[in-house]
Amino acid sequence: MDKALIKTWKNYQKALPILFGMFFLISLLTPYIETLYKSLFSGNYIIDPLVGSLLGSISAGMPITAYILGGELLDIGISLLAVTAFVLTWTMVHLAFLPLESKYLGKRFAIIRNIINYFFAVIISILTVAIINTLK
Repeated sequence: MDKALIKTWKNYQKALPILFGMFFLISLLTPYIETLYKSLFSGNYIIDPLVGSLLGSISAGMPITAYILGGELLDIGISLLAVTAFVLTWTMVHLAFLPLESKYLGKRFAIIRNIINYFFAVIISILTVAIINTLK
């Protein structure tokens, strides 16, 4: 038991500098990107989910923050499709965490996981909005 705790602690010590660097990068970029959201969405139902999912991928953060920001985006007129893609990729795809994920889970796994999650987020957002519009 003691060996496991020591090994875990050593792994955390190795990961902390990378983790702090990623959080620093995210905290620098996210406020800048948030101010540009309104101008980045065109209202196009093909381009908006792609833009939303791209922004969500690079704006990783806590899921509760994505839901609050998603509500604000809806309030300023961003389409539900774009917001759904944004929230899904915010919580499922984390490009900023790719170095840490690559180091501990393997580069190939990290890249494939993020690519698969990105495409599924776009598909799920389209299906979700299509179902909601059908039920109205």
